[in-house]
Amino acid sequence: MCGIAGLFRPGGGEEGLLSGTARRMTETLAHRGPDASGIWIRPSCGVALGHRRLSILDLSEAGAQPMRSDCGRLTITFNGEIYNHLDIRLALDAQNAAPNWRGHSDTETLLYAIRHWGVALALQRLSGMFVFALWDEREQTLTLARDRFGEKPLYYGWSGRDLVFGSELKALAMHPEWAPSLDRAALTSFMRYAYVPAPSTIWTGIKKLPPASFVTFAVDAAAGTMPEPNAYWSLRDHVVAAQGMRISDETEAVGELQRLLSIAIKRQCLSDVPLGAFLSGGVDSSTVVALMQAQASQPVRTFSIGFRDGAFDEAEDAGQIAAHLGTAHTELYVNPDTAMDVIPLLPRMYDEPFADSSQIPTHLVAALARQHVKVALSGDGGDELFGGYNRHVWGVDLAARLSRIPAPLRRMLSLFLSAISPEPVDTIARLAQPLLPARLQVRRVGDQAAKLARILEAGSRDELYRLLCSIDDDPARTILQGEEREGWLGNEMAELAAPIDALDRMTLADSLSYLTDDILQKVDRAAMAVGLETRVPFLDKDVVEFAARITPAMKVRAGRGKWLVRQVLYRHVPQRLVDRPKSGFSVPLDAWLRGPLKSWTLDLLSPSRLQLEGLFNVALVERRLYEHLNGTRNHGYWLWNVLMFQAWYAQWHSKVSPAALR
Repeated sequence: MCGIAGLFRPGGGEEGLLSGTARRMTETLAHRGPDASGIWIRPSCGVALGHRRLSILDLSEAGAQPMRSDCGRLTITFNGEIYNHLDIRLALDAQNAAPNWRGHSDTETLLYAIRHWGVALALQRLSGMFVFALWDEREQTLTLARDRFGEKPLYYGWSGRDLVFGSELKALAMHPEWAPSLDRAALTSFMRYAYVPAPSTIWTGIKKLPPASFVTFAVDAAAGTMPEPNAYWSLRDHVVAAQGMRISDETEAVGELQRLLSIAIKRQCLSDVPLGAFLSGGVDSSTVVALMQAQASQPVRTFSIGFRDGAFDEAEDAGQIAAHLGTAHTELYVNPDTAMDVIPLLPRMYDEPFADSSQIPTHLVAALARQHVKVALSGDGGDELFGGYNRHVWGVDLAARLSRIPAPLRRMLSLFLSAISPEPVDTIARLAQPLLPARLQVRRVGDQAAKLARILEAGSRDELYRLLCSIDDDPARTILQGEEREGWLGNEMAELAAPIDALDRMTLADSLSYLTDDILQKVDRAAMAVGLETRVPFLDKDVVEFAARITPAMKVRAGRGKWLVRQVLYRHVPQRLVDRPKSGFSVPLDAWLRGPLKSWTLDLLSPSRLQLEGLFNVALVERRLYEHLNGTRNHGYWLWNVLMFQAWYAQWHSKVSPAALR
């Protein structure tokens, strides 16, 4: 794993300026690549490519970047891992298209795959996570590309006459003509989802490259022009095509999922440095670890973080699974002070407002793992592909049931649930849970009741899904002059060529946006901040395309999600260790904001401060803060959105003009 940055000035540029700017941009990414750095420039063409290296494969100089082809035509700066690069080498050898290989890095493989097949066809052959910038000397073009799911980040836009790009926004901010302005529509979307959906960023004119796409800039490009990215693969198209070619044999499906995941894990365990895995105790990470251990010759290194609050702690569950599988397990129980010490780091770590509070334990488990290994596999992606969220389990049935209830009665039920304080509900639920079957046990019932109150008035399945995904149901009311744009997800869903199953529609939407813009961004920044590479076997291309073909009943069954993944896990772990309430990887945010974080919260959300900034509906923030602090409502996640923006705003205030932040 690495960090990349650079710039392109069509028409050429002065060598010292190009080199100095690229170097300053690249050095901001030293945490992503602490092992080495490199700069390559072509002044006559105005190109500068920068690279920070985290050495994983081919630790020698033969793997150094930026890397140039032996013919001098192509130069690449690359971040990621190509898991099937050995297969691609064999294919190049068989077609007499291989060079005299200098080393065994996947970067070298990628470079010559592009030379032989071209960018689009080479990308279609890749199995991996990556972004890259490629200068083509013959065509005089700069191409930026991103992996199928956006596991690796890439930002780009114009600063003056220069196209700038980088793995993180902090790299772009080092350009001397960096002068963006805050995008209120992006801020409005952030308040709804707790992240800024692609292709937007918090800054106008700066974009995220969408997953599974590449974009090319020619030497005669005019400053400010933004060509449309080209897609080289489409999950949407695979899901639509799969509607008529379902896998119906359940025994066959269980065996095939285990086979495909095992192959993906074997590929992703390719490393020249120590490797381990995150183990939360949940279905997905436990499945990855079980299949890793099944093919390992020694105990797999596994890592968990625990909290003393039982509603948020999964370390005990993870420890039991680790003991059963025989892994070399390391767990760390953290106190609130340790966890809260991460909070001041978050604005710099994420570079734009980001408010998934599980960013805190994710960073802590990454820091723990980095003390022992340089690469860690994770179970991310299983929920989105195989139906693991509560909205997948209950959403389709709930939509059908709500449609049969008259609207006035739904409004009354919503008002009733909204009036109930969450703490008594949680207390009653905790007392009742030992009497309930596992599939009916839900942690933090009070918050779930509040969510139900919000969605009772949904007018359609799509509206219900959107509300289930929303932190703020009406963000245009929260943000002054706020507006929402559909973004890439809206376009992808609107362009569905045919109707698809309701559950498939939800899991597809989650995979296209929430997975990329929340889950994968969270893990990438949290891990790369400590120089740890993370890998995600569930997002192997073959596993994903297989998941598109299984029936909805193999995803959700009998009130429980991820049925098919569970069947694979049951082959390795006793069912009693698996079937527990899902808590997610989170922190006791509501209690923290009322307790140890109260003074910090009051400072960032002071009415005078908000009034001066002129971005938020101050009266609304005041009311929700008051309700939360006195315990009549849990607004913790909504307040965390505002707080994470405010903390980011304070961090970036010195880097742009005050006018740009309004």
